[in-house]
Amino acid sequence: MGNPKLLKEENDSRSINKFNKDNFMIQVDKKILKDIYEERKKGVYRRKYDFGLLLVIGGSEFYSGSPALSAMAAFNSGVDMVNIIAPKRAADIIASFSPDMAAYPLEGKWLEKKHLATLISMTESAKTVSRGNTAVVIGGGTGRSKETQEVILEYLERISIPAVIDADAIHALGKKPEIVSGRNFLITPHSYEFFVLTKREIYKLPYEEKIKAVKQEAERLQTTILLKEKPDIISNGKEVALNKTGSPYMSVGGTGDTLAGICGALLARGIDSFVAAQAAAFINGKAGEMAAQKMKEGLLATEVIKAIPEVLH
Repeated sequence: MGNPKLLKEENDSRSINKFNKDNFMIQVDKKILKDIYEERKKGVYRRKYDFGLLLVIGGSEFYSGSPALSAMAAFNSGVDMVNIIAPKRAADIIASFSPDMAAYPLEGKWLEKKHLATLISMTESAKTVSRGNTAVVIGGGTGRSKETQEVILEYLERISIPAVIDADAIHALGKKPEIVSGRNFLITPHSYEFFVLTKREIYKLPYEEKIKAVKQEAERLQTTILLKEKPDIISNGKEVALNKTGSPYMSVGGTGDTLAGICGALLARGIDSFVAAQAAAFINGKAGEMAAQKMKEGLLATEVIKAIPEVLH
């Protein structure tokens, strides 16, 4: 009779393929990387920040790994520089990982209102020094205290640079989602975070219904949503793209942080959020596939990061 799980996956795949054909959705593949990663010609002078300066705001007393993973993934995705802004304990730990990591310590154990002026000031400075080639990733490891969530919301309301809104920042945004409307923001939820953001439960829905829900909510919020699924569902409210790369071994913690970092690196290069989401999902998933071939059950997010350059070239 066959393996019921495999039969279900085959039926799901046929259903998805038919749905794609009927609805003209973009199928993400490596071709999307060609225009983004053009070969840097010898003798052509490039300045620092031509390929972006990324800010990563995250971490707390208990969590330092998330912003570090996002930063390392961004570096391996070609961004010129990453500045991490985190509460002191997290920043100090992150700075010890590598001389590549520039981490600015904020006094205290988590994001507080007293930090908001510093966050805004550093964001404006980054925009100036990078000649506008900048973006921010926010949310990884920040925690969900009331004050921290309020700081994240006010920060997002006030900035004028592209942003990747991930993890705990999605929980903050769920309280006031209208602030993203019409801005070059990219939200990266899994199914539960999608519920937090939109109040729509999609976990048990057929895949086709999930596609419709993502497109509807992206249209309603006038933003780009990358739903971490199988395949990933990406929409800007007008178009839908599906990314099939990835591995079952990527259930390990940290692979969402690497995805956020890659998204941020691409936004900092000036890539449109819809295109950036597609390319980042492809890169992260393909790097995960490569790392899983070697590591299998021992896969770590750091191994995914190491595989990124191989995907790009």
